Amino acid sequence: MKHLVVLTGAGISAESGISTFRDSDGLWERYRIEDVATLDAWHNDKALLTDFYNQRRKQLLEVKPNYGHIGLVELEKLFQVSIITQNVDNLHERAGSSSILHLHGELTKVRSERYEELVYELPPDKYEVKIGDLCEKGHQLRPHIVWFGEPVPMIGKAAEITQQADILLIIGTSLNVYPAAGLVNYVRPDVPIYLIDPKDVAINRKNVFHIKKGASEGVREFVERVIVSD
Repeated sequence: MKHLVVLTGAGISAESGISTFRDSDGLWERYRIEDVATLDAWHNDKALLTDFYNQRRKQLLEVKPNYGHIGLVELEKLFQVSIITQNVDNLHERAGSSSILHLHGELTKVRSERYEELVYELPPDKYEVKIGDLCEKGHQLRPHIVWFGEPVPMIGKAAEITQQADILLIIGTSLNVYPAAGLVNYVRPDVPIYLIDPKDVAINRKNVFHIKKGASEGVREFVERVIVSD
């Protein structure tokens, strides 16, 4: 069974109603990166960041996976599918994918602000964390998110998975955010790369097939292509 490695970004979840950071009406238009996605911001105003991520979790409870997510589950009948996602939502999990690696953390988890190995899964119906909620060693819980300027602990594992790809499928990412964008360079030269995005995305590689559609329509077309070629 061939190994299909899938790299997903904000575009796949945007169809479910999750605001992106980079679109003209995205979150970056309402919040500065420096205010909600850096360690300095956390130290400067923990209450602001706690509320910001509470609202992101609340929104997550109100949305559902779309066919972009669901189609990847169906592909597990044809491939060994490994998903590497830049997204912090749990829509891949809720769709039913069996192998998911989160590069930038998970919205449904929190961790100790001092002991990063102390990570806690929030109950499915809980979105609110408060100032004063502490880890077992007495330190404030912070979002389990990789903020700008912080190391990306899972990038090494992601690179290992990408090296094993027989096909790379990229969905809904501009490939502008590093180190995630650099994963393309770990794909073997003979491996075909399928890119699903309605916008132009620059990839300096051969064997790139661009499906200029949104996530759901693009995954449908990809499924049709691989079934025909199988």
